[in-house]
Amino acid sequence: MAEQTALADIRADGAGRPDSAVVRDALGVGVAVGLSGFAFGVTSAGSGLTVWQTCALSLLVFTGASQFALVGALAAGGNPLTAAAGAFFLGVRNAFYGLRLSQLLALPRAVRPFAAQWVIDETAAVSLAQSGRRSARIGFAVTGLSLYVLWNLTTLLGALGAEAIGDTDAWGLDAAGPAVFLALLAPMLRTATERTVAGLAVLLGLGLLPVLPAGVPVLAAALAAPVVLYAEGRRSGGRTDGTEPGDEDAPSDGRGGQR
Repeated sequence: MAEQTALADIRADGAGRPDSAVVRDALGVGVAVGLSGFAFGVTSAGSGLTVWQTCALSLLVFTGASQFALVGALAAGGNPLTAAAGAFFLGVRNAFYGLRLSQLLALPRAVRPFAAQWVIDETAAVSLAQSGRRSARIGFAVTGLSLYVLWNLTTLLGALGAEAIGDTDAWGLDAAGPAVFLALLAPMLRTATERTVAGLAVLLGLGLLPVLPAGVPVLAAALAAPVVLYAEGRRSGGRTDGTEPGDEDAPSDGRGGQR
């Protein structure tokens, strides 16, 4: 308990990596992901939205997966309400990021409503990777600012480009959005459980595509997570010592626990 308290104090006091290292990593994430806004601009304009509607989505919504889901469902002829529901459920995860980041960053109350706009996957990942509050704040601010500016700029360029070339399907640009989304998602699938959820979601989405209205298969695919987690819980439900399968083979750290 004393060790945990000490670590918490260090984290709150701002001990962490050099500011330059945090800025470098945050800019790397912001630039790399921000450039993919071009794919969203192309996809959105190709789905029938105007340039201004496309830019408004990036300015106001600013959560890539939800934006791609919305315009993808609209492009497939889905009902706007269904498309918006799919985008909403994908965006709910940001609320959970916000709960954790509010404790970590401890921003002034006046700043929090503005900072909430930048609570997304990338800013949460960079902030939570830091060892001190100062580093976390710098990581959050630099990632959020660079990503917001680049995402909106490249969204505009993509929308203008798509409007200029006309039919995006003829150029195969309708696949740009899903390709970028998969490229961002793939590195995050690190465990067997995560890969199982992703695989089942793909099967559900593709399997239900011919029989359900556009946009609904995306919502149904979200059922993959609770199904897999329930199965994992049943598999390890007989364990009352709090260990995970395979932990009993881990070497001891000499204090009655596992390393």
